[in-house]
Formats: sequence, structure tokens, C-alpha cells
Amino acid sequence: MAGTMPHAIFIEIGLPGESVAAYAAELPGCAVFAASDEEAAGRMPMRVSAFTGWLRRNGESAPTFVGDNWYEVERARARDGRRAAFTLDELPPSDDEFAAWLRWLELAREELASALDDGDPGAAADQLDAIERQDLAFVGELGRGLPDLPSDPVDRLYVARDALTEALEAAGSMHDGVRRILRLAIADDLRAAESVRPPA
Repeated sequence: MAGTMPHAIFIEIGLPGESVAAYAAELPGCAVFAASDEEAAGRMPMRVSAFTGWLRRNGESAPTFVGDNWYEVERARARDGRRAAFTLDELPPSDDEFAAWLRWLELAREELASALDDGDPGAAADQLDAIERQDLAFVGELGRGLPDLPSDPVDRLYVARDALTEALEAAGSMHDGVRRILRLAIADDLRAAESVRPPA
């Protein structure tokens, strides 16, 4: 389509289960998880539309994307339980971006909490456990001590989530890796919310 701008997708391979994730570079947390890179990239335009609509419904500003020209610019592998990092992840966000993405993380956390209230946490038990472990690993990467965790799995998830939010706020926008952490935490929370929420 004439006059449309190309938009970058990062592809993460080597994930357990569904083996591929595609991330919209311009929207940290906007991701598609699928069985193949072609499927993940092909579903990106619809995911971007849903993601920006979700942001706007929650009072956040979101860019408007013209056309469906989404293409892969970088590919990386998840290894040894550590999620992939991309070149863009090395750039610290601006203070305004960091503040916005922290709000997006809180919205994703609220989305997941609402889904847990309405749905069956057991439907996504492995995902919830993976989010808890990842959040705690991120807390450690950000140089913070790990919290004491309760025995209930949902309560553990909430404690890990709160610890990550506090660690990000304490670290600030210039800390190495915050862009990657926010991208993954938002994407994984929204994915888990979709898995837990009962079908409409």
C-alpha cells in the first residue's frame, strides 16, 4: 500500500510449547505467540490493533499504524530458561517512555488479576508459575532482594509481581535491561490473562 511505513517485528524462537513469539518493536508488550514465525508475524497487524485499542480504552495514548507492513528485523533464541534479548533492548527508554510502560505493566497486571477472578487459574498454571519465576529473576537482575513468598500460587504471583514493580521503579529508566523486562512482563501477563479468562 503506497504511503505506509514499515514496522519492525522481533522474533523470539526456542520457547517451550508454542515455540515462537513475535514482538512489535514500537509497542513494548505487544506480542503474538504461535507455532511458527510465519503465523506469529502474520497475526501481528490484528494484535497491534487489539493492543492499541486496549491502551486507549484504559486512558493511554497509543500510536496509529497505517497499513499492515510488519516485517522481521531481528531474531533471537531463548536459551537455558532465559528469554531472548534484542538489539533495541539495549537502549534505555526515555523517562516518559519508562513511565508510560510502567503504567502499561500495571494495566497488564490488572488484566491478569481480573482474569484470575473471573476464570480458572488452573487453566494457565504453568504460565502463571513461569511468570512468577521470571518476575523474581528480573528482580534479581535489577539488584533487589527477593521477597518472602506465601504458599498459595496466586498469592505468590502477586507478591512476585509487586516485587518486580518496586524493583523497576527503584532501578529507573537508565538501568540495563529495563526495556526487555517491561516488554516481556507486559506480553506474558496479557498472554496469561487470555489463557485464564473463560471464552466469551
